[in-house]
Amino acid sequence: MSSEKEKSEPVIEVEQSQPSAMNVVDNPLQRVSKDRVLSDVEEFCKTHNLAEHTALFRRAALVARDSTNFANVSELEEEELTALHYERDHKWAGPFQMWYSIILCAVGAATQGWDQTGSNGANLSFPEEFGIAGTGRDEWIVGVVNSIIFLSAGLIGAFIVDPLNHYLGRRGEIFLTALILFATPIGSGFTHSWQALFAVRFILGIGIGAKNATVPIFSSELAPARIRGALVMFWQLWVTFGIFAGFAANVIVKDVPRIAWRLQLGSAFIPAFFLALGIYFCPESPRWLMKHGKHDQAFQSYLRIRSHPIIAARDLYISYVMYLEEIANAKGASYFARLRDCFTVPRIRRANYGASTVMLAQQMCGINIISFYSSSIFRDVGYTADQALYASLGYGALQFVFTIPTVFLIDTKGRRTLTLMTFPLMFLFLLAAGLSLLKTTGTQGERLGPLVLFVYLFTIMYSLGEGPVAFQYSAEVFPTVQREQGMAWAVCINNTFAGVLGLTFPRMTTVFTPTGAFGFYAALNLIAWVMIFCFVRETKELTLEEIDQVFSVPTSTYIKYESTVWLPWFIKRYIFFRKDVPRPAPLIEKVAFVDHDHTATHSVAHTEDKEEK
Repeated sequence: MSSEKEKSEPVIEVEQSQPSAMNVVDNPLQRVSKDRVLSDVEEFCKTHNLAEHTALFRRAALVARDSTNFANVSELEEEELTALHYERDHKWAGPFQMWYSIILCAVGAATQGWDQTGSNGANLSFPEEFGIAGTGRDEWIVGVVNSIIFLSAGLIGAFIVDPLNHYLGRRGEIFLTALILFATPIGSGFTHSWQALFAVRFILGIGIGAKNATVPIFSSELAPARIRGALVMFWQLWVTFGIFAGFAANVIVKDVPRIAWRLQLGSAFIPAFFLALGIYFCPESPRWLMKHGKHDQAFQSYLRIRSHPIIAARDLYISYVMYLEEIANAKGASYFARLRDCFTVPRIRRANYGASTVMLAQQMCGINIISFYSSSIFRDVGYTADQALYASLGYGALQFVFTIPTVFLIDTKGRRTLTLMTFPLMFLFLLAAGLSLLKTTGTQGERLGPLVLFVYLFTIMYSLGEGPVAFQYSAEVFPTVQREQGMAWAVCINNTFAGVLGLTFPRMTTVFTPTGAFGFYAALNLIAWVMIFCFVRETKELTLEEIDQVFSVPTSTYIKYESTVWLPWFIKRYIFFRKDVPRPAPLIEKVAFVDHDHTATHSVAHTEDKEEK
């Protein structure tokens, strides 16, 4: 290699005292010289109506080129250097507009939880009102009325996300679905037949599916990488708040004669009202604006959700560079072509494996048999209707309270670690809850106390792992080009199987008995653990663009590493407590970038991203 060519490329160095990773998170700006980066920035600003900010973007691009060593960028102004230091040292710092937007999106999640628990309480009385309180056919009708919101969400709502987002933007789509979620709960309270209730909930489900696929994406595109997991998981935190609030509403109106179930279903309009009202004051997603060629507006949006112009310019420019790479690698441009990419392009397919796994696992674990039917379950095993509602309220409160710690764990322990730790415990507690139903002697407390205890323990484990991870993980793993299609598919998986669960569980408890039904879902927790071990890759503290590199490793390579390298080490270190066992080299890791007079060396071997057969 000639010396001139060597001078045109950067250096990537790895500390040799540490084990070398098999794969490195790559930054495209490090593949070219500093002069080329600055030249590209000038062209970018000139082309996208940002010429007046050229000097700022030149400095921002140098920071983006090696964001961990920004102090070495001599071109930075003192104020900019201070802002970058503050961002690094204050993990939770951010402007009001960023926090407002994230929290408002989280409020939107409460609509889903409230709708679930409204029907949970209504199940105690609306079947009698409509003459469908029997067994056999009536159980299937109750199941389909409960489940239709998830079936229409998964099979229809999730797949209209792309056109709605394309024409209305993220904010416009959220506003439209908020209006649907405002009107349909009220409408359900005025129905006078199960057929009419079914129809209203069918429309409600379409709104839920479209909202569920957009709000987590919107949150992930607004949040900074360092706390993206915590901020996006506000979605799950507020789903659990909605569940708790729904149960609270069920208890509040339980003594209203004859119309309690109507109020329980109708009360879910409350969070949708605040979502529709508040979304107007949020900025549009900068990545959506960039995707639609509105780079100057994207910069203005970033200025509202980042604490300093240098940070806003850095995030916009690295997003732009990575988006160009995604476009170059995309196989198709139409809706169906991009959806096909989710199953055919290796990098996107691997992300789809992970997203589909966590979404399916959320239904396999059995949490929604509690969310949908806890009041009926508790009543059928011996509680009064009022006692069943209060027991369900305790379930909702625990789910909300124990989701809060995960805000601080998800970006430190990581998504994969939390799920792998909690699923075995969920299996044990759900199985114990089912077996406790076999006790038929003794006082009511002796018979029912263990059931409630193990259901509560199961709920705590879910709240610390799978609950917060599913939607947060799915929203971040797809590249910008396929994000709507990928998230639509993930939401389809989640809601469709939630619908199947809601449809089948009333009949399952009759055919399998409650113990058999609990045991069935307990066993699915173990299967879900194996799926997560094989297909869910860690994404903590990576930018949405860096996540592309995580999924560059072929699935066969990933599974082989996890099963033959990481798992044996984990067993020796934490099962047999052998402190002398060295930690193996990570499969994927970020490395420091150092530019030494443009001399090119590369001290880390990359695994080739081959097409998986």
